[in-house]
Amino acid sequence: MTSATRRLPSGRADTVRPRLIATDLDGTLLRDDKTVSPRTVAALAAAEEAGVEVFFVTGRPARWMDAVSEHVHGHGLAICGNGAAVVDLHGEAGSHRFVTVRELARDNALEAVRRLRDAAPGTVYAVEQTYGFNQEPDYPRLHLEIPDVLAPAEELLGRNGPAPREPVLKILAFHPRLDPDTFLRVARAAIGGRAGVTRSSPNALVEISGPGVSKASTLALCCAERGISHEAVVAFGDMPNDVEMLSWAGRSYAMGNAHPDVVAAASGRTYANNDDGVAIVIERLLRP
Repeated sequence: MTSATRRLPSGRADTVRPRLIATDLDGTLLRDDKTVSPRTVAALAAAEEAGVEVFFVTGRPARWMDAVSEHVHGHGLAICGNGAAVVDLHGEAGSHRFVTVRELARDNALEAVRRLRDAAPGTVYAVEQTYGFNQEPDYPRLHLEIPDVLAPAEELLGRNGPAPREPVLKILAFHPRLDPDTFLRVARAAIGGRAGVTRSSPNALVEISGPGVSKASTLALCCAERGISHEAVVAFGDMPNDVEMLSWAGRSYAMGNAHPDVVAAASGRTYANNDDGVAIVIERLLRP
C-alpha cells in the first residue's frame, strides 16, 4: 500500500477545507536532510491554488529561510524566530523585509540571562538580532554561521554592545550537561513571566523571546488581519515550541517523530517528516 492510500495514524477524517495552513519547518515540513520533497512542493502549490494560505512558522531566523523561500506563494510571508518576526521572503537571502518585529527588550534579556545563570551554572548564550548573530566564547558551534562578535552576553546586550539599535529577537541558552527537557523546566521556572521560554533543538538549548511572544500569538495576529478564525487553521509541528500553535489551531497534527508534549497538544497525528506527513494531510484536506 502506498503512502498516498494509507490512512493517517490518528485524527478524524476532516472534510472541511481550511483557510490557512501553518507549518513548522525543521522536523516537520523539511526532511532530515533539510530539503523539501517533490510531493510536499506539489501539496503546498495545490493548497495555494485552492485558495488556502500557507504560512511557514519556524524558530529559524530570516536568513535561514533559503530552503523554503522559493516555495512561498502569493503573500510570501513567514513567521520566524518563534514568533518574533513576520518576514517577507520575496527577494534575495539577507535582504528580506521585516514586516513585524516583536523584540525582546534588553532589560528583560539581561534579567533572563542573570536568573538562568544563577539557576543553571554553566549556561552559555548567543544573541539573535534582526540581522546579526553574536555569542559568548564558550557557546558551542551549533548553528550554520560564524558569529559576528564574541563577548559575554552582558556586553552583547549592553548599550555599547554590537548594533545596539538593532532589535533583539531572541536569546539562545545552552547547557553542556543538563537533559534538554530538564533545562527547559529550569529555565521557565527561573525566568518566569519576564520572557517566553521554549525549545526546538534535540540539545539542551532553550530559546528566550519577549513576554507573550510565541508562534501561536504571532500567527493569531496574522490571522486576525485576514479575518481568519482559529477554527479555520490547520497546523503542523514536532517540538515544544509548536505546542501553543497546535493547541490554538482548530485542527492540528503532531508529526510521527514528534516530542511527547506535541503529541498531547495536537488534535491528530500524521506520518514523520521523512515520510511526507504534512503533504499527506494536505492532499486529504484538498480532496473533493
